[in-house]
Amino acid sequence: MSHLVLQNLTKYFHTIAAVRDLWLEVRSGEVLSLLGPSGCGKSTTLQMVAGVLRPDSGVIQLDGKTLNAIPPEKRDVALVLQRGLLFPHLTVGENVAFGLKMRGIGRAERDAQAAEMLRQVQLEGFGDRKSSELSGGQAQRVALARSLVIAPKLLLLDEPLSALDANLREEMQDLILRLQAQTGVTMLVVTHDQAEAVVLSDRIALMFEGRLRQVATPEQLYRQPCDESTARFMGGVNFFPAQAYGHRWQLATGETLSSATAQEGTVHVTIRPEQVRVLNHPSSGTNTFAAKIMGQRFTGTQRRLTLSLASELVIQAWVNPVHEWAIAQQVWVHLPPEALWSFPTAEPAGTPLHVS
Repeated sequence: MSHLVLQNLTKYFHTIAAVRDLWLEVRSGEVLSLLGPSGCGKSTTLQMVAGVLRPDSGVIQLDGKTLNAIPPEKRDVALVLQRGLLFPHLTVGENVAFGLKMRGIGRAERDAQAAEMLRQVQLEGFGDRKSSELSGGQAQRVALARSLVIAPKLLLLDEPLSALDANLREEMQDLILRLQAQTGVTMLVVTHDQAEAVVLSDRIALMFEGRLRQVATPEQLYRQPCDESTARFMGGVNFFPAQAYGHRWQLATGETLSSATAQEGTVHVTIRPEQVRVLNHPSSGTNTFAAKIMGQRFTGTQRRLTLSLASELVIQAWVNPVHEWAIAQQVWVHLPPEALWSFPTAEPAGTPLHVS
């Protein structure tokens, strides 16, 4: 069942199209991330759903109800911004209970609900503190509690973790996912961080230049990008042209790759660097080539190798950091057929993508 439906959503700022003909459906109880580079229109889309901005055209529906003319406070939608903006003159507990007060809930009941929500965000006993006494991570937890305590139909998160350090981001990711599982609230998250979107999302809607480029599960987007721009944005580094004849893909250098997927015509081939297997000993298996190590970089969790195949094709492999390799060392590279992916050489022409 579709919970949030965006149809032909368009927004201009003067003559600049921030969002163009966007069609998207978010399912009930789903966590969907709007992902893309700065200026792609993802925050503008979120603000239109929240009611902060009005679209120039298009329809926003929540549970079948059109929201376009409904003011933000009556949309049954909660918004958490990049920084937890709290009312400085209110205590933490009063901040969390504010939405309940606006709904006419009695003091005793709203104080009890606020205290319970603070417990759920791991801030039990913080109710009497001033907001100025909170750290950035604590303030963001309070903002999350304030949004969830009113039990919204839809929770909007706009870069909610970007102002936090790496350890706090991981803690908040776990907290958000736990609270979402407990409440079942539908979430629409804006982020520019690919890793964050992959961790948080059931699906990711990737945006470029105001348009949707691909909507898919994190794994599909990561391993099966629709085009080279998408692959590069998701961290792809290996790209090479080929002529595809079904499951047989011939490289410009003459070598032939076997692929688990069939394709026809001129394509760009990609493979995730962590799926490239580097072998110390010769192998005559499918898609195995002699290579030399041209460079290496230790990153802590990986060792990133730059490899030159005998055919002068250069690729990168991200391997276990425990193993040590030497520059100019002879190795063998295996490209698993099931890990190869291809897409047509022409970039998409920017036609609208309708997704449910």
